[in-house]
Amino acid sequence: MAPWMLSVAANTIDRNFVSHVQLGNGNVYQGVAINLFDLGGKQYPLVYAGDVPNIAGGFSSSTSRFCGVNSVDRNLVRGKIVLCDSSAVSFPSLNGAVGVVMESTTTWHLIRTFPLPASHFNPPSGNPIRLYITSNPAPTATIFRSVDVNHTNAPVAADFSSRGPNAISPNILKPDLSAPGVNILAAWPQNVPISPGNPLLSPYNFASGTSMACPHATAIAAYVKTFSPWWSPAAIKSALMTTASPMDARFSQGAEFAYGSGQINPLKAVNPGLVYNASESDYVEYLCGIPGITRAQLRLITGEDIICTDTNTGRDVDLNYPSFALFMGRGQSLRVFFPRTLTNVEATVSTYRATVYSPPGLNLQFKVDPPALTFHGIGDTKSFTLGVQGWLSATDPTTVSASLVWSNGVREVRSPIVLF
Repeated sequence: MAPWMLSVAANTIDRNFVSHVQLGNGNVYQGVAINLFDLGGKQYPLVYAGDVPNIAGGFSSSTSRFCGVNSVDRNLVRGKIVLCDSSAVSFPSLNGAVGVVMESTTTWHLIRTFPLPASHFNPPSGNPIRLYITSNPAPTATIFRSVDVNHTNAPVAADFSSRGPNAISPNILKPDLSAPGVNILAAWPQNVPISPGNPLLSPYNFASGTSMACPHATAIAAYVKTFSPWWSPAAIKSALMTTASPMDARFSQGAEFAYGSGQINPLKAVNPGLVYNASESDYVEYLCGIPGITRAQLRLITGEDIICTDTNTGRDVDLNYPSFALFMGRGQSLRVFFPRTLTNVEATVSTYRATVYSPPGLNLQFKVDPPALTFHGIGDTKSFTLGVQGWLSATDPTTVSASLVWSNGVREVRSPIVLF
């Protein structure tokens, strides 16, 4: 949550791998998985795990349906494809089965490799398979090898990625940006199996998480620094944020609280045009403005013995941050100014003009003063204020998304504005 750290959300990419399941009645359903096995289109008996409990082991239909450890009768699943109500399947317990069809809502869209032909469904699409089993005296199915498909809605914020708002400083928008973090082909320890219950080893595996997204952002920050090694960490962070590609809030629950400035764009980040820079003293002023912060806590963070005074205490909205956020009370009339300073990182003389994009029909007004800034070469700085006044009524949304864009006709410096 700290403003000097880059907080990276995880998003999907436009490539995914699916494994189709064809039933004996000809219907085909698309699941998600890395299936490297080829059944050649042959139909095999299909059985529901809840119908084949390991009774001798003390299991019933209510427990065997999840395909947990020793929960199914191995004799009854041998040579068959098994339908399980979970993705946490005990594959050693299904030894002898031909394949597995899993259905669960939990991270069903994350691809994995399996020791058997397999496919993974969200229940609404998987339930017809169960219906087919119950309505057919001899149900059969086959599972096809995986193929890659295009996801037209990508990038979308991953459901497992943490959402804001910032619990310590609500007026500092977090996360800062988003990066690819779903179904990423990544390096893998060669002495660790890439799938449960399978001795298959590989130097690569598909993994998901902000643990995948953060390395993308780290590498891109290093890439940007190779072009401008004199830039401060704050300048690099600003370049990453203000050149990020906007994401569609319709597909990402939480909007900016899910993806921040949007998906990171390495090519644009190299030439951001302008940056919001910040120094250690700016962060000290921010820290001193946090209510109740102690001298000992400051020492833990800064490594120095700092005494907060009127001269080094600021507001969180004063921090020269590349995004804008404001926590406001419902029906509360407000008039707030965000002071900011932009630094030119291009050698040319250029004039940038400000545009605020906001949803219509709200009792909120945005004003940028001055509305145009002219820069004269590298290192030239110009200051402005973003003013926000008005209120949110009982019928207005709880979160308002807007954006401030500075443009010189060639480059755009984009910052999200979130009022909530």
